[in-house]
Amino acid sequence: MDRSEAGIPVPGRFNIGVACTDAHLDTPTAGLTAMVVEDDARGTDEVSYAGLAAATAAFAGLLQGLGIAPGERVLVRLPNSIAYPTAFLGAMKAGCIAVPTSTLLVAEEVRYLAEDSGARVLVTHRDMWPRLAPELTAVPGLEHVVLAGGVAPGAAVAGKALHGLEEALGHGPGTPVDTAADDPAYLVYTSGTTGRPKGVLHAHRALLGRLPAATHWFDFRPGDRVMHSGKFNWTYVLGTGLMDPLYHGQTVIVHEGANEPGLWPRLIARHGCTIFVGVPTIYRQIIQKTDCGAADVPTLRHCMCAGEHLSDEMLGAWRARFGQDIHEAIGMSEISYYISHNRRQPIRPGSAGFPQPGHRVALLDADLEPVADGEEGMLAVADDDPGLFLEYWGLPAETRAVRRGGWFLTGDYARRDADGYVWFLGRRDDIINTFGYRVSPHEVERVMKTHPAVADCVAIGEEVGPGKTLVAACVVARAGAAVDEEELLAWGAAHLAVYKCPRRIHLVADYPRTKNGKVVRSALKARIETAAGEAGP
Repeated sequence: MDRSEAGIPVPGRFNIGVACTDAHLDTPTAGLTAMVVEDDARGTDEVSYAGLAAATAAFAGLLQGLGIAPGERVLVRLPNSIAYPTAFLGAMKAGCIAVPTSTLLVAEEVRYLAEDSGARVLVTHRDMWPRLAPELTAVPGLEHVVLAGGVAPGAAVAGKALHGLEEALGHGPGTPVDTAADDPAYLVYTSGTTGRPKGVLHAHRALLGRLPAATHWFDFRPGDRVMHSGKFNWTYVLGTGLMDPLYHGQTVIVHEGANEPGLWPRLIARHGCTIFVGVPTIYRQIIQKTDCGAADVPTLRHCMCAGEHLSDEMLGAWRARFGQDIHEAIGMSEISYYISHNRRQPIRPGSAGFPQPGHRVALLDADLEPVADGEEGMLAVADDDPGLFLEYWGLPAETRAVRRGGWFLTGDYARRDADGYVWFLGRRDDIINTFGYRVSPHEVERVMKTHPAVADCVAIGEEVGPGKTLVAACVVARAGAAVDEEELLAWGAAHLAVYKCPRRIHLVADYPRTKNGKVVRSALKARIETAAGEAGP
């Protein structure tokens, strides 16, 4: 029986993998191109909707043939490629829970995700497996490794069954599982507060929860070609660059390889893209480091961004150069994007736009009561929103803490003006937002404190320019130890994903603290930035 949650219709049965592929088979969309991948090393690859439906069905068959039951986890660690939607959507077709993860993570980080999620299957590329194998061999529950590009000689390791993806897909299709809309579909990991990432579990209905974005952030029209600058593993890109466009029958174009500012205008022009999606950093690089303008991207008509705040200055520069707005949105792993600008209402530079229709959003005070216009409040989303996550994986207390009084409490603060525009103020926690990535300082600190010369470490986001925040490690050295800045930077690079690595090291004698001993991060950040300003360029 269908139901309507927060004004968004939700059927009783729904499967993301089927909705993004098989649902198009009996329509003219079946023969259209679903995805194009521009790979610096491997050239251009593409797949039609019919082809993607067949590939995902075959991947579901692979899992079913291996005895992987619905609800079991499939860890996906792949570059941008046709193999990515094949595995991600195919796992959900089989009723399994897809677990996307970044190719930037080092092996020990991947091991943690494999252990925490209890994944039985890993899907990765043959070129990545040698770096992962030493760590993942010790994960007992991980039984099967599926390698895009085939199994290389000497790749076998004890206790793991290796399968070549392309060969395995030739064994025939599986049977899509008739999942309920509320059944778990995918598990994304986000920066936690304990020094470890935490899993955010979403149901199949999460895709339906993003339907308002199709008209109130996107501007989908028949035949759109969507260029996304990101990697599929991020929640932002999984939605805007994979599930949403495919559900609506559009063509997605992505890139794998070296990123330089002139790349994106070239790809937009080459593929006749109509929509461009990126983080503000990408827009800033295009403006600052290229001479490209509207004449270089004649098919482009709609631009979107999220992941970090878009400055007024950058919006103005883009308008002047390209003659277009950039439509900003805010969201989070637990709800995806739910507040955005749209083409129906003028952009007010600096604001985040409006709650999308269908999402019941409030600004609440400490007593969970609505605040007046102009006052600061915590953004909260109605607990029955279909786009809202199911739970934090294995963390029932944390789940209960953010779902109270009929609301999901985001932890993000904002104010609303008299015309309904939302002005985002940020989080009252310590998460570092650096170039569109959210980094837990506790995760950085946990790694840096393992260096033998480090007695203590506090990680902060250091603002080094307009819209530029770097991860900085403020280190107290062990008594008598010689601390080498380059050595500490290398230590971080060896144990953390590249976007989490400290870019600056500050040696300090102590930290500003409260009376009960808690570090006052805001005061430490101010101290560091003041010292940097006094030192000059």
